[in-house]
Parts: sequence; structure tokens; C-alpha cells
Amino acid sequence: MPEKLAPGVWGVVATPFLGSAFEVDEPSLARLVEHYERIGTTGLTVLGVFGEAARLSAEERRTVLETVVDTVDLPLVVGVTALATAPVLEEARLVREVVGDRLAGLMVQVNSPDPQVVAAHLNAVHEATGAGIVVQDYPETSRVAIRTADLVRAVRAVPSAVAVKAEAPPTPAAVARLTAELDVPVFGGLGGLGLLDELAAGAAGAMTGFSCPEGLIACVQAWRNGGHDAAREAYLPYLPLVNFEAQAGIGLALRKEAIRRRGLIMESGVRPPAAQLPEALVPQLERHLAALPEEVR
Repeated sequence: MPEKLAPGVWGVVATPFLGSAFEVDEPSLARLVEHYERIGTTGLTVLGVFGEAARLSAEERRTVLETVVDTVDLPLVVGVTALATAPVLEEARLVREVVGDRLAGLMVQVNSPDPQVVAAHLNAVHEATGAGIVVQDYPETSRVAIRTADLVRAVRAVPSAVAVKAEAPPTPAAVARLTAELDVPVFGGLGGLGLLDELAAGAAGAMTGFSCPEGLIACVQAWRNGGHDAAREAYLPYLPLVNFEAQAGIGLALRKEAIRRRGLIMESGVRPPAAQLPEALVPQLERHLAALPEEVR
């Protein structure tokens, strides 16, 4: 069976675009993933929701994957966007072709509230690809809600599961049950909004797209070394920005603009129909960034 994901911070990578045609900005993408590697992330999650994967063509997804594979040596989790088995397998073939043995896990969304349907789907994906499965429970995107007890049943029936990404609020309660009843690591997401409480509930770390992953790393490392109080102290400088970026509808645009202002990508455009950043919020974003520790501004 595939190896379980290592604990820590798996950075979810944004897809930078250039110009009015929103072409994939390969140099910016390379610079961004080099930064993730330099600051000590455990691995990268590519073509996730933060990467706007659902808005990319198959050829653009190939470009993103090739750029990341050619730039860094980190292990990779790669997301697929479809919910039905056949289109997931079509996406997965491209992933396997480009990523090969670098693939630490294929991130597949929960596609039904029925645990038997979910397990059959995930097992079919593994059998066709040989990939370890990262089970993503993210109802905001998938529009599929599953009870935590049923998610446990589903994952127990998937021997190839290498992690669960728990993004159905309230996440600390879900993480607590998942970690108590499963033998696979559970990671929090949602921009790191619940990270402290998720760690307290047993999470293995974070897998998310916060614009300052240094804060996620600092929090997780402090948790390991000093527990809750140390992790809270390490995370406090970042929490206003975490909260600001978590605003529904414009969170993606806020995060990409923050990444641009940090000098990691050239432009902060998001593809329609994603919401653009309201100009009125720019001064607030600037204040949040200016308040970060000097070494990460």
C-alpha cells in the first residue's frame, strides 16, 4: 500500500496568471514553489481549489505540473476536480504521466453522502492508477455533505488512503473524530483558520493556501516543540491576515494579491467567474501585511 503522508505543512499552490488572457505564468509559478521549498514545507499540493484547477484546460494543468516537477524536489499531492469516476481517471492519467513516482497522493473529493459509494469510487481510482488517495471533504466546493461518521466508514474501506483533508466546518470536531477512529493522518485546510484547534484535536498539520505559509510552519513546529501555548504565540502575528483572507467569495483574490505584494508572483489575477479584489480592501490588506514579522514581509 502507498505510504501515508508525512505530517507538517503541505502548501497548496496558487496558479499565477498573466495578462487579460490569463495565461499560466510559468516563471512566477517556479518562483513561488521555490519559496515553499526554501521555507521548509513538507510537500506541495498542486491543482487544488486555491490553484483554480477547475478553470484550467488539460494542457494548462500539464504546464503547471511540469513546471512544479522541474523546479522543486518536494513530494507532491495533486488534486483532481471531477466527482464522477470516469473523469477523475482521465485527470489522473495526466497526473501520473507528468508526476510519476513524485506523486505522494491523488487528492480526490468526497462525491456522495453514502460511504459505500465514496469507498467504491476511491477504490476504483486507486485500482486504475496505483496512486495513494488523499480524501478531501470540502462541501463548499463539491456541494456534497457527508456525516463524519460516514466519512470514517468510507475511509476505513479504502486501504490506499494516505490522508484525509477535513474542510467541513466545524473542522476541530471532525478532526477529533477522524483522528480517533482512523489510522491515516488528518490535515486541516480552509486557509489555516482553525489550525490551532485542529492541532489540539489531533491534526497532523495543515494543507492549505494561506499567503504566508511561514506562519503555518511556525505554528505546527511550535506545537510539536512546546504545545498549545507555544503554537498560539507563534501563530498570533498571522491570525489577523488568516481571518482577513478567509472572507467568503473574495478569499482567493485576497490571497493572490498578498502573494503578489510579497514579490512571489508577477500578477494577482483570478480567472472568472472568481470574484476580483475590491479596491476598497487594498489598504486593509496592506496594513495586515505590514504587521507581519519583518522576516516574512
